[in-house]
Amino acid sequence: MIFITGDTHGDINRFKSPVLKKLKKNDALIICGDFGFLWDGSKKEKKILKKLMRKKYNILFVEGSHDNYDLLNEYEVDEWCGGKVRHLGGKLRQLLRGQVYDIAGKRIFTFGGAQREVDASDRISNVNWWADEVPTNEQIDTAYQNLEKVNNKVDFIITHEPPALINEFIEIDKNEDRTTLNSFLDDLRKKIDYSRWYFGKLHINKKIPPKHIAIFDGIAIADETKIKNKK
Repeated sequence: MIFITGDTHGDINRFKSPVLKKLKKNDALIICGDFGFLWDGSKKEKKILKKLMRKKYNILFVEGSHDNYDLLNEYEVDEWCGGKVRHLGGKLRQLLRGQVYDIAGKRIFTFGGAQREVDASDRISNVNWWADEVPTNEQIDTAYQNLEKVNNKVDFIITHEPPALINEFIEIDKNEDRTTLNSFLDDLRKKIDYSRWYFGKLHINKKIPPKHIAIFDGIAIADETKIKNKK
């Protein structure tokens, strides 16, 4: 079983949801960016991370625009479930860009990262913004290559940013120009055969028929479209 939620921003309360009690040993909770538990490297933060590592189910996340990339890069890249990950400890892992995994019987493609200019004037390099947020051409090429290996067919897509068309349909950021990342994701939308696409950036819980789900503080079962526990 796979559950999916949106940006946690370092808030441990998301993991107290009674919905998560259904998850067992080989199940997973996937977070669609802005994990936020690697931010300041404090003792308090490390204590919380250890609690998450002790969960009986897998906690997996892609990165967004509010993650400390310097701290993430301290962890070595490893192989897990057919793709590359950073193993933080226990059952806690970062799912890397352009990878395809076989998790709990489902094939999942992931592509974290972010690209925006909305609050650029308030962001300080390597303090609350990192250049690594923006995907590289190499990571994009890796995505195309790995998807070609599975004939461009997966069960679920997990990203932080939405494809450009979906972003414009929701009209949260209708005054923004299309970014390179949004356009790349939109190209994937046209090329890949998939059942569901989950993304977290927009901070809303909303189904965009037929296949896209914006997820924030809700929790979704990957095989369904219903979003539970919005508290």
